[in-house]
Amino acid sequence: MLDLPGHPVLDKQALIGKCLRLPLRVDAQAILNEVAALPGATWDSTGGRIGVHHAAQAVFLRGYAPAEGNKPIEERPTLAQLPRIRELISSTIAAPAQRCLLARLPAQARIAAHIDQAPYFHKTLRVHVPVETNEAVWMICQDEAFHMAPGEVWIINNSNVHAVCNEDPARARIHLICDFLPSPSLLELVAGAERHAGIPAASLRAGTAQQ
Repeated sequence: MLDLPGHPVLDKQALIGKCLRLPLRVDAQAILNEVAALPGATWDSTGGRIGVHHAAQAVFLRGYAPAEGNKPIEERPTLAQLPRIRELISSTIAAPAQRCLLARLPAQARIAAHIDQAPYFHKTLRVHVPVETNEAVWMICQDEAFHMAPGEVWIINNSNVHAVCNEDPARARIHLICDFLPSPSLLELVAGAERHAGIPAASLRAGTAQQ
């Protein structure tokens, strides 16, 4: 099973809870411009992701999909076309980057509720950076829903039940998703993060959600 031998298991419930908005801003438009310039064929597959993630198109920037086995976590060719993202994952977030990908969730698509269960996921912190999104996109973590806006940087507790919905009838959602090993710098950001940015997930089903 996918693992990072020699690295400790994290208490994500104590460290993250459900979902955190880090005290960090990025140039969302510059990142979007880079991603928009990628060839259309970039989005021709799921990037090797299976199961619930089959609903999204993906391209790996570091490493490979877990379903492809315990392959090296190394830079993939597409990352060379994305200097802003390379800077973000190599220096803006000062922690050892592991698997990183761009995930595109089409209009009116959903990632069903699931838990990332391999030991690898219990030893890394999963960062989400919205690249392109809309007001009808929600990340659901346990019983709360979170709207992640461009320019923001989030950490989700993917050891808990989580899901994604894009209810927009026409627009896709693209997120940069990157796993990091904890570092003093990243843990300092976690300590200063906003921990109560969600709304009850039940309000989405009731149609009463407000941003």
